Amino acid sequence: MGSPVSAAEDSLLRHRSFVAFWLARTCSSFGFQMFSVAVSWQIYALTHSAMALGMIGLMQFLPSVLLALPAGHLADQLDRRRIVLLGQCIEWLALLGLVALTLMNWAGKIEIWGLVFLISVAKALEWPAITSMLPALVPPPILARAMAASSVGGQAAVIIGPTLGGFLYVAGPDVVYGVSALFYLFSIVLVSRLRYERPPQARLPMNLPNLFAGVRFIRDRKDVLGVISLDLFAVLLGGATALLPIFAQDILHTGPWGLGILRGAPSVGALLVGVWLSRHKLEKNVGMIMFGSVAGFGVATLVFALSTQLWLSVIALAALGGFDMVSMVIRGALVQLDTPDDMRGRVNAVNAIFINTSNQLGEFESGLLAAWMGAVPAAAIGGIGTLIVVGVWMTIFPHLRKRQKLENETVV
Repeated sequence: MGSPVSAAEDSLLRHRSFVAFWLARTCSSFGFQMFSVAVSWQIYALTHSAMALGMIGLMQFLPSVLLALPAGHLADQLDRRRIVLLGQCIEWLALLGLVALTLMNWAGKIEIWGLVFLISVAKALEWPAITSMLPALVPPPILARAMAASSVGGQAAVIIGPTLGGFLYVAGPDVVYGVSALFYLFSIVLVSRLRYERPPQARLPMNLPNLFAGVRFIRDRKDVLGVISLDLFAVLLGGATALLPIFAQDILHTGPWGLGILRGAPSVGALLVGVWLSRHKLEKNVGMIMFGSVAGFGVATLVFALSTQLWLSVIALAALGGFDMVSMVIRGALVQLDTPDDMRGRVNAVNAIFINTSNQLGEFESGLLAAWMGAVPAAAIGGIGTLIVVGVWMTIFPHLRKRQKLENETVV
């Protein structure tokens, strides 16, 4: 499984490129989470419509699906660092556009949806490249810890980011968008100075066989297929966070500051669990740990749906974030450790369709259900559905249920 690493190599802080990568992702996480609070509150203030909130998720979902495979192909063929820079520059310009539209009172729901869509196009382009960079920044034996540490950095940022965004919203959404743009600018500078080396790649045409190589790779590895499809259906059903503005205003009777706390609560749990995972290795029963954490995610969603107290809702969301962190680290390590570097862009692109876009599609589904039957029944149905999915997947993928280690295990 690779040669042992020295004490110096075992320290993540000694890998300067990883530290720069960590700081850049933390900054962009600050910017994106603050933007998310502002855009959802602004849309709901303009429309008071659950469907309008759900449309934000749809605007994020469509580019992630339509552009994922071409973006994955580009990430395997071109300079990944430059692709990340291009994507983040587009996101920065879109945030400046939101500032300008809001200041001039031209920000209607169509304009906001349009710029959310542009940001989503850039993130779809950026995602396969940035996720494929991490394995080259640290030795393979500490990759899982680096993934947990990277997630901790992002979660630490979004603990403060949504709360800060909620408080700054008092001064206006344009202020939130402006500060978000500043954080993206910091990230752009860090990525531009990041040392990332990769051997030249053989040029492959962007044809259907090459675009779908990642699909075939995942299909042939049943554990990976089970992991990412489990997350797709569980998060699709458990996407209650899209309804936070409704819960904050109509059920918990709080304001933008309360919405910010609710948005940040999942990151508190994720941070605590992620810190532990960055220091300890999951050595056995990783399959059952993952299934248990997804089930915990469903239970926490159900508790949040039924809560009428802010403190209980915050605790439920924190538990939800902690369970999701365990599942996310296991999923990510399985995919990265199983995939050769020349395939990572395309595999991570498919992974993005099944994992990252499930959050946005879940938001749309939650908004649709909430518009039909109300926010509380919509969130409760999502939590119950997640528990059902866990039971079904444990039956369909028995080898995944019995899997002991994160490292590749041969299926017989």
